[in-house]
Amino acid sequence: MTDSTPAVRASDAEREQAVARCRDAMTEGRLTLDEFSQRMESAYAAKTSDDLERIVSDLPQAAAAALPAARRRANRFTVSIFSGSDRKGRWHVARKHWVISIFGGSDLDFRDASLEGGEATVHVIDVFGGTDLYVPEGIDVDFHGFGLFGGTDEHGHEPPPRPGAPVLHIVAIAVFGGTDLWRVPTGATGKRGELRRAARAAERDR
Repeated sequence: MTDSTPAVRASDAEREQAVARCRDAMTEGRLTLDEFSQRMESAYAAKTSDDLERIVSDLPQAAAAALPAARRRANRFTVSIFSGSDRKGRWHVARKHWVISIFGGSDLDFRDASLEGGEATVHVIDVFGGTDLYVPEGIDVDFHGFGLFGGTDEHGHEPPPRPGAPVLHIVAIAVFGGTDLWRVPTGATGKRGELRRAARAAERDR
């Protein structure tokens, strides 16, 4: 006969603490936005305290107890004038970031980025140019756009934001140009065209 101790059920407060710990790690650059989104979903779905511990086991106990993180310089500008810019992979987004595309194009992939302070405002200006923004599902995106002989569009499924999720404010102005926001489903990979198709499919299926 074996003596096994049943797993302790996780409380809502413990789930919130795990999400807060992941958010701190994202702010410090330890997790990307996409990684945070996945762990946040796992934390809210966790049944036991052991499940939560596995989610945060590789993260510092708390921001105050952790050693100061080596901060990468936050990026404040993406400028494309008669040219193109492509931001992807790990990069650190400043609290205010400006994207200017004049007779050019900009692609910004936020899935592997981290946000300074967990919240950022991105100002997009497209004049005879275009900008594509790729964000992971699960983060809180506040998108506002104005088009003059141009367009600003959102694509993909927008689930209700979770408490504690990072916030990305996007303000877009398109003059004879276009700004497109793509919410990329969790697990979607491939080139930009494949990510856009995945976002459109998620939008149709919602």
